[in-house]
Amino acid sequence: MAKSGGKSPRGTGGPKRPARTAQRTPKGPKKQAPPVVAPPALPPGPLRVGVIPGATPGKWIDTWQERMPRIPLQVVPIAVADGRRVFDDDEVDVALVRLPLDTDGLHTIPLYDEVTVVVVPVDSHLTAADELAADDLAGEVLITPADDVLGLAVPGTTAPRFAPPETTEEAIATVAAGVGIVIVPMSLARLHQRKDVDQRPLRDAPASRVAIAWRADAANALVDTFVGIVRGRTANSSR
Repeated sequence: MAKSGGKSPRGTGGPKRPARTAQRTPKGPKKQAPPVVAPPALPPGPLRVGVIPGATPGKWIDTWQERMPRIPLQVVPIAVADGRRVFDDDEVDVALVRLPLDTDGLHTIPLYDEVTVVVVPVDSHLTAADELAADDLAGEVLITPADDVLGLAVPGTTAPRFAPPETTEEAIATVAAGVGIVIVPMSLARLHQRKDVDQRPLRDAPASRVAIAWRADAANALVDTFVGIVRGRTANSSR
């Protein structure tokens, strides 16, 4: 008889295991891309910028025109005494003002302090010094114009015998005629500079501070942009 002790064929020793099938994780809903939000449209302008005498916003205006060429900027000359009124009467959106100022309801950022100078006749003995002290002014006629922004009282000086001039320009013209002295911030002395007057810094005199101001309750993208320019922000700076 033939022997039957050989190995059984491979795979016949037991029941076959069921083949494994890959289990797929059910997919969730597709993520939606966030909607594209268009930037808010800018007001058409113009942006009304109040400027006090002596302030020089030229570089900021140039930057505005480069960044916002389609939105006009209107310079509104304002008197120092009207620094608050122009906001109350809605004559400006933002302004360069001189402090102190009633800032209730306003945002203000100080920008710089101005040196106080004495304007004297060009041939005055006071021009012999590079700077002056209050004692150097003893006996001088101190002219204080109606639009004075400093309010300084200098001991030893005398008041003029004529009515005070209405403007700083008129006061400096009086000095040019050889009568008295005027004490003003340097920017005003430069604004009304003449060949027949000179100026010297007044040592230890209080400085005059210039600031930018705008209404606290008025959201205005144009104002925000201009304030950013004044503060030195670039076109790509975050707000």
